[in-house]
Amino acid sequence: MSADQEMPAKLYTTKQMGDAGEMLVAGELTLAGVPALKVADNWPGYDVVAQPPDNWPGYGATTQPSERAPQRISVKSRTKGKMTYVGFDPAKADWLAIVFIDNDTYPTSRQYYILPMDIAERYSYAKKTGAPRGLYVTNIRKQFNNFENNFKL
Repeated sequence: MSADQEMPAKLYTTKQMGDAGEMLVAGELTLAGVPALKVADNWPGYDVVAQPPDNWPGYGATTQPSERAPQRISVKSRTKGKMTYVGFDPAKADWLAIVFIDNDTYPTSRQYYILPMDIAERYSYAKKTGAPRGLYVTNIRKQFNNFENNFKL
């Protein structure tokens, strides 16, 4: 990295990083053909809502438009080395999106994992405080390779 490309000091708060992660997930889903938007701050349970197309496999044999529910996505953003786990509540969303932001690279690199909540719950552990379930960051990259960049849900 040359002198003119040195990493700047951290220019955002934890809240801003979380909001950015939510907007990144919503944007990537939309560009992949799954229109999505970030819900209002402090929305209970999830951060992004997405509407897959009518032929989305997750809808199965459903033919009634009223049964094609929008998908609720909880987004968790983490920077390299800052957290050892991702806490979440499987009862409040359909999907768990995890955004890893690596500030040690220029430009900043990102990794996305978007997995169904039942799979996240299956591989999680019960937490004693805070969110009811947790995933260890070190295991996410090992166990969920097939959900990396899963923008089609």
